[in-house]
Amino acid sequence: MLRNMLYSHQPLNTNHSALTKMEPIIISVAPNGARKTKNDHPNIPLEIDEIAEDARQCAEAGATFLHMHIRDKNLGHTLDVETYRQAIKAVRAATANKMIIQVTSEAVGIYKPPEQMKMVMDLRPESVSLSIREIIPKPDYENTAKEFFTFLNKEEILPQFILYDTDDVKYFSDLRKREIIPQEKVFVLFVLGKKSGIVKEATVSDLDPFLECFADGYLKLADTVWSVTAFGKNELAIMKKTIECGGHPRIGFENNQLIADGSTAENNAALVKQLVKTISESGRKLADITTTRHLL
Repeated sequence: MLRNMLYSHQPLNTNHSALTKMEPIIISVAPNGARKTKNDHPNIPLEIDEIAEDARQCAEAGATFLHMHIRDKNLGHTLDVETYRQAIKAVRAATANKMIIQVTSEAVGIYKPPEQMKMVMDLRPESVSLSIREIIPKPDYENTAKEFFTFLNKEEILPQFILYDTDDVKYFSDLRKREIIPQEKVFVLFVLGKKSGIVKEATVSDLDPFLECFADGYLKLADTVWSVTAFGKNELAIMKKTIECGGHPRIGFENNQLIADGSTAENNAALVKQLVKTISESGRKLADITTTRHLL
């Protein structure tokens, strides 16, 4: 029955309110990413003041969660702690602390797991995104990762676990069973359109294998908050399905710069406004910052 509901794009379980995950929708925005430049879009925010202003506009439009990348003096990807601190301070001031700021730990071929984890331990952010396949590239890293995940629990740092395919989901499930990941409630991100380093345009059906992981027991609705991000012009259609199935959308220039009619969005706030309209039309409520913190 659950599998049928998933594939018909209906709420996961309309008879069990504790499991439907039909809470207010959290809009996450990923405004820049690690690789894009002004050549990709003139309004992509790269400098700290640009990131702060972009965050302000997105917060005013309805987003309450910011997935943030920072750049070095040459506008290359960096995990520099002091630069992160400056960016976090600027965003908090610009948004009146009305967004959860999630820093990325993405390696981008530059950083190794110990460096990624040390950044988080030194910075102690409110939230951090962690790719399972980067933090634990092979079993030898599991014990160190367990210590790190335990540290996150102790410091009340919210991790979001990035899962690129169903193999990631299955390994993630195994790590939880073996208590290498000790978090009782988990926040995960399904990435559509990227696998084994190859990026393609995501389609709505790309979400189905991830949803099937709930039906197959690798993930449980009762202890999982799930979000979706997708590469390419089908972003809005994919987010509609995400919302219908009880998930939370992550949008932004990191993965997509087009609005539904195929034209280029002026800025990230334009994508947020388009999504807010879609959520309103679906009859769902939008999470404010208080609700967002409560749900996560």
